[in-house]
Order: sequence, then structure tokens, then C-alpha cells
Amino acid sequence: MKPSAPIIHDLLTIPRTLPSGPVNLIGISRALMLKKLLEIGTPEKQVKMRAAQLWQWIYQKGERNFSQMTNLSKNYRELLSENFILEVPKVISKKCSKDGTRKYLLQLAGGHEVEAVYIPEEGRGTLCVSSQVGCTLTCSFCHTGTQKLVRNLTSGEIVGQVLIARDDLGEWENLSGTNNETRSLSNVVLMGMGEPLYNFENVRDALKIVMDPEGICLSRKRITLSTSGVVPEISRTADEIGCLLAVSFHGTTDEIRDKLVPINKKWNIETLIKALKDYPRLSNSERITFEYVMIKDVNDSELDAFRLVKLIAGIPAKINLIPFNEWPGSPYKRSEWPKIKKFADIIHRAGYASPVRTPRGEDIMAACGQLKSETERQRKSKKEITMEAGI
Repeated sequence: MKPSAPIIHDLLTIPRTLPSGPVNLIGISRALMLKKLLEIGTPEKQVKMRAAQLWQWIYQKGERNFSQMTNLSKNYRELLSENFILEVPKVISKKCSKDGTRKYLLQLAGGHEVEAVYIPEEGRGTLCVSSQVGCTLTCSFCHTGTQKLVRNLTSGEIVGQVLIARDDLGEWENLSGTNNETRSLSNVVLMGMGEPLYNFENVRDALKIVMDPEGICLSRKRITLSTSGVVPEISRTADEIGCLLAVSFHGTTDEIRDKLVPINKKWNIETLIKALKDYPRLSNSERITFEYVMIKDVNDSELDAFRLVKLIAGIPAKINLIPFNEWPGSPYKRSEWPKIKKFADIIHRAGYASPVRTPRGEDIMAACGQLKSETERQRKSKKEITMEAGI
């Protein structure tokens, strides 16, 4: 099955033009920052230096007030304040789980909301970032999927989630050069609300800042982008971003995956697997992660495990098994532990790592598949959700 076009024009409906009014410097590229600084009268001989100074203040020191950028002249700081802003999403609420997970409800320009989740681990921590308000994909097991797509996030709104988490963790004062091991926020995953590859350019621009050695400075191997299988954009991810790749897989036959991950009707398992085998960065050192939610009596049989092993043969991979995280109105139940263990054992015997993800933040609805913004919290009835899931 061949994709109809290299880019999904029917779903990428949100314009990427910057809003009118003062330009927000957070999230724009270095090249655009240089252009904007020249436009306000920055001398050409100074513009690269000024851009570098701003870049360091914003992304290495977390400063969002031009008046505090003390290595710039007072007049220049006033000029910046008159022409630009430094804005991140507004934190509406923060919920803390008993396991230490933090969920942030963030308000964007226009009043829409998204959620981001910080998951602490010993000696490190992972931030789960959203890329869209709502989602186009309507995956039947995912709470976010019951919320229709409202809009794409800008690159500044995506980067802003990282800056907000650093604010909350008090990390700006404790950063230690490029040593990721010392950071509370050491990893970023694009696994929050939305399908990142349906917002490719904004996600790419944001992650370039996250990976920039003079910016947020996280190694590309500490950033994972998760897609449900937008095949035309997979190789582009390797070429233009270069981070690690995860695939939201969840089904070993087209019949099952069509119900769980409806994008499979556009690019089926065979097409997706071929794209993954051709992935330009595919190597034993950069394995593709297959995410597999364990749903009772749907995709958790021993036959499913054997089929999964056969499907991914020849792909350097690891399989993250995720016990289904239930949410109000959900049509599914979590697989029982003995079944999860048997499934994991079959995969492990085939030579693949098969860790079972420990559910985190369930008590605050922050676990995998549970994110859904408060303003969109009005749910469909359980009957409607069950009918859409086809069960």
C-alpha cells in the first residue's frame, strides 16, 4: 500500500505563521532571531553576538525578563522589551502524585489547554510533552483520543513546556554544563497529547532548541518522539530531527490495530513495518521502541506475542509493554498480570528487551493514555465510546 502523498495536507490544517503583535522569541529559530534583531535596528556587526546572548539567557538561565539581562545595555534591553516578548504557557494547575509524578495543566494563547507530565526516577527525570491540543487519531484506548483536535502547538509552546518544568524543579541554578546525568529533567519524550508527526515543523524546530548545545542542551539520544505510524514523515524524522523513535503499535493484525489505532486504515502494519526497516538511523545502538498497551482479551494472547516477534524480525528494537491505564468511560480493561508476564517472556526469549512499564501518576490521571485537558473534559458516554471502538 502506497501513501497518497508525501505530506498529509488534509490533516495539517493549522497555519504556521506567527501571530500578529510582538514576536515571542521563545521557540523561534536562530536564523529567525537574527532576522528579527536586524529589523529592530541591531547593528549587523553585533547581531550574531546579541542573538547568542539572548539564546543563553533564555535557554541556559531561564530568564524571561529583558530587564534582567545584565550584559546588554539598558537602552538595548528597552528596545527588546518594546518589540518582543518572552512567553511560555500559563500554569493553571499542578497535581502531584504519591509516586512523585507531576502533571501540569497549561493554558495556551487563545485559552486552550494541554497537559505535560514530569516523571521522576532515581538520578534522572523524564518530561512527557504535548504537541497538539487534542488529537486527530481517535485511538480507542486513549483518553486523549476522545478529544477532537483543536489546534497544533507552536514551537514556542512545545519548548515552553520544558522551560516550565525546569522552573518548577528549580533546575536553572543547578545545571552543570552538558552533563545530563546531573539533571532532574534529563529526558524528553513526545508522548503527550497529540500526534507529533502531524505537527512536524513545529516539533522539529522545538526539538532543535532542546538539542542545541548552546540551548537546552539535551543529547538527541535523550529525546524520544512517539508516532502512531504517520509513514511519510518517519524518514523525515531521522533526517531533520535525529532523535530516537518510538511507535505506538498495540496490535499484531490489521483487524485489531484498525480498532485500536485507526491510522492503521491509512498505513497498515505491512506499510509501517517497511518504513521502520528503512529508517535511516536504524542500528543496534539506536533501537526503535515499540509501545504495546496490554488490553485484556484484545491484544494480550500468546499468539499476539508470537505474531509481534515475527513482525519485527530484523528490526533492532525493544518492546515496552504498558499495562492499560483505565479512565472514566473506557471500553477496555487492563490485562491480568500472568498474561502480561507470559507475553513478556515470549518476547524476551526471542531476544528482545521487553520491560513492563510501571504505571505512574494514575491517581492524578497522568499515566500513559490518560491525558485530557480540563476544558475538553466533558466526555462522551461510555456507550458512544464503546461503539466507536467497535467492541
